Amino acid sequence: MTATSAVMEVDAEARRILERVAAASFPPLHAVHHLLSVGVCVRCIFRMFGAFSQACSCTSLTVSVLHSFLEERDDSVKSESCSCLSTDEACCSVCFGILLPTCHQDDGVASVDDTSRIDIITSMVSQTVQRESYQIDEFSLEISLPAVVAANERSIRLYVKQKYGKENWFKEEIFSQQTMSVKEALRLLIVPSLEKQLDVKHGNNSFRIRLTYTHDDASLKLTSLLPNDRSRKRKTESREGNDTRRNSTYDDKQILSETDSFIHKTLEGIQDQEFCSLFQLPPEKVFKSCHLVISCLRSPIYIGGRYLKLSRNVSQSCWIIDDERMGEASVEEIIGENVRAICKGDGYKFHAAGREDIDVRMLGSGRPFLIEVLNVRSIPSAVDVQQIAENINSSEKKYVRVRNLKLVDNEIWAMMREGEAEKQKQYAALIWTSSPLTDDDLQKISAVKDMEIIQNTPIRVLHRRSPLERKRIIHWMEIEKVEGSSNYCLLHLCTQAGTYIKEFVHGDLGRTNPSIGAMLGCRAEILQLDVTDVKMDLLQ
Repeated sequence: MTATSAVMEVDAEARRILERVAAASFPPLHAVHHLLSVGVCVRCIFRMFGAFSQACSCTSLTVSVLHSFLEERDDSVKSESCSCLSTDEACCSVCFGILLPTCHQDDGVASVDDTSRIDIITSMVSQTVQRESYQIDEFSLEISLPAVVAANERSIRLYVKQKYGKENWFKEEIFSQQTMSVKEALRLLIVPSLEKQLDVKHGNNSFRIRLTYTHDDASLKLTSLLPNDRSRKRKTESREGNDTRRNSTYDDKQILSETDSFIHKTLEGIQDQEFCSLFQLPPEKVFKSCHLVISCLRSPIYIGGRYLKLSRNVSQSCWIIDDERMGEASVEEIIGENVRAICKGDGYKFHAAGREDIDVRMLGSGRPFLIEVLNVRSIPSAVDVQQIAENINSSEKKYVRVRNLKLVDNEIWAMMREGEAEKQKQYAALIWTSSPLTDDDLQKISAVKDMEIIQNTPIRVLHRRSPLERKRIIHWMEIEKVEGSSNYCLLHLCTQAGTYIKEFVHGDLGRTNPSIGAMLGCRAEILQLDVTDVKMDLLQ
């Protein structure tokens, strides 16, 4: 087939679609031409009159083709000096060029002909996925549009109703019900091309491709026209001024999303009569298309297991006071950084079933934990997870070890939180007493079974914990003298989760009652403490 015959075949396809649509659902040709003349693109015209799905796959269905079709059938439509054929009007006054994009993107501006614009965008998406080294087997598509798109579409609807509402062909209920949204139309246009480019299927997947369209000038003007805008601005400025943590891209996107949501809700609350008094009908022509930002994000994955902490100078989480690190390292960083490196994630969050102080070792079967890894480039295989464990366990400094490391579902996090209050914990503590221990003392301590104690918030944590009274259970205790000394002993005990063990030993100036010191009638101090077991069924 020659190039000329191929063009003729494409034009013939476009004309067949136009004839079929004109006979079915289109308004009179003069109304279609008028919509073109006020700046509505071909795709939005088809979309607003319920014919988009028939025409979306035909890339040759352009303004010039539609105008030529109208000209042949309506003597009032002339091509000479017709405003809808002007090359200066680059984008649609409803979709702002989203359905016929000019490909404005972070990396620059690319101008291409109508037949390849969607393919250019999908190529940009594919390049983003490849540049970030994502490994994917499926994707979901998210689309974010500025609120001005909805506002201008409503303006066009009300304008059509005002101009043609009394004509026999106009049916308001059909005009409203048949409309496909800009988001739906763009999805219909772009998903097949994306599937082809990425060679994977679209579905409800944890890997999300997000197309964020913005139009700062139009959005600013729209915001200025909305009622009560000053009040909204004051609230936004107040929140930004008070939140000292607002310095991340995520926070900026969050505020942008909140503002856009506010505008949408405000528009929904405005009745048609008030809307017509606030906004221009039809909306003014648009000479600048939307700006497109392409981003990719994978939902967090979770890797869980149990950790052992073998050092008395390693905190559980990163601990920095006045820019000075407390301790040599943290469990959070040792495990998290090894996981992030293998998974190629943007970051991580560390979750554990309880915690121990920096000077307390975590021994026995270990403490259950989860690492929530953010936006990973690849889902780790069983071999990758094993490599993470080996990297941690073979570290020269031997601060931390991990057991039973595995990829888990996010439900484990909720189960771990629910089990925290019910779990029991076992400890071994080296204790000094001011008076020598007798056999009766040892027997008194070892006879304890399910003893209730009352603990007020310890003095050492009052600066960061609420002053509360807590009831806790000491399930059992065993005590033995350290050989060669009657003032030192080794205490083994099993307690309810949340018991402050150090305070249970020394009494915390009477804030814990009873205590080991009170039971023995002397001063008691804890010298060393180890957690020897965390009794939970998770991640065994």
